[in-house]
Order: sequence, then structure tokens, then C-alpha cells
Amino acid sequence: MDSPAVEVEAEPAVAASLFGDGIEKARAFAADLAARGETLGLIGPLELPRLWSRHIVNCALPAPLFEAHTSVADIGSGAGLPGIVLAIARPDVAFTLIEPMERRVAWLEEQKSLLSLDNVTVIRARAQEATGSYDVVTARAVSAFSRLVPMTVPLTRDGGRLVFMKGANAEAEIAAAAKVIARFRLRDVAVSVLGADLPVEPTRVITALVP
Repeated sequence: MDSPAVEVEAEPAVAASLFGDGIEKARAFAADLAARGETLGLIGPLELPRLWSRHIVNCALPAPLFEAHTSVADIGSGAGLPGIVLAIARPDVAFTLIEPMERRVAWLEEQKSLLSLDNVTVIRARAQEATGSYDVVTARAVSAFSRLVPMTVPLTRDGGRLVFMKGANAEAEIAAAAKVIARFRLRDVAVSVLGADLPVEPTRVITALVP
């Protein structure tokens, strides 16, 4: 007996204001992710009923944290969460998506082409193997803060920033990373909660300055 079809979450009203002129691209990305994401191993079957609120909107909420005309590296881009979403929301920012798995790299390259994202570069590499110097390095659902710092600081220019999207344990991750924070001399390490006033799951972001 076939399993019942899983219904995809309807687009929340807040999406249009978050994406502005990019809303049609966001809709196209969400539709393609809903149609092929599970088959390609990009998202799990339980994510479709919360695709917009937990993933698309969740990744778009930090978009205002990035300054115009800066360079951003997204570590472990996977399905394009947050890299593709942020690139849609911020066409004035250059995003480099760093992902080691070949099939995910193919997906990212395809989305870059389908959505005409001229501000996106895709690199197949592990974070530890990647090179470059970026104004900001970001990541979502990749690893604990204490492990992310050694992977990402080498990719961040002096005076640059780390912007990591985290879950409810963000504060605890900072506390557990005290030695790593001291070793890499990070400054102004803090947690921000974005979208708490919206009818979607809020986004917790750990930010830090790299000396």
C-alpha cells in the first residue's frame, strides 16, 4: 500500500517581505527542493510540512546581517541552506558555497544556473581544504561551535566575522567553546534571536569578530 503524499507547507506571508524582488526565485527554489530534495538526499521526508518556516524563512532571516558588496563563504552548503537562500535575498553580496559531496555540488551548480544567481560561486571542498579570505564565513547545521571555529577562522580575513545559524543550545555551545574562543582570540561572541516576533521558527545566530 502506497504511503500518503506528504503535503508541502504553504508559503508564509512573511516570505515576500524577506525576499523582496527575489520572491519568485525563492518560490522556485522551494518548489524544486520539495519536488526533488528527498530523492537527492538533501532533506528528509519530515521536512516538507515545515519547509518554508524551518528552512527557507529560517535561512533568510539573517540576510540583513551581511553588509552590501562583501564576500561570504558558506561552509557545508548542502541543499543550499543557507547559501542559496541568502544569495536570493541578498543579490548585492557575493556568496561562495563550499561543499564536499559531489551530488550536492551538482545540485548547487544547477540551482545557481536555474535561478540566474550571478552572485554565487560553488566550490567542491571540505572546509579544512578550502582556501580564500572572506569578509564573513557562515554555516548552518554543520557542527558544534567549538569545531566550527578552527575550520572557519582560517577562511576569514582579519577583522572579518563569523555568522553561524544555530539551534536552541547556542548559548551552551559558546560556553563549551571557551578555550577555543580564547585560542583564536574571538571578540564580541554573542547570540541573537531573529524572527521571534514572527509566526515562524526563530533563527538563533552566533556572531563573532575575528581579529
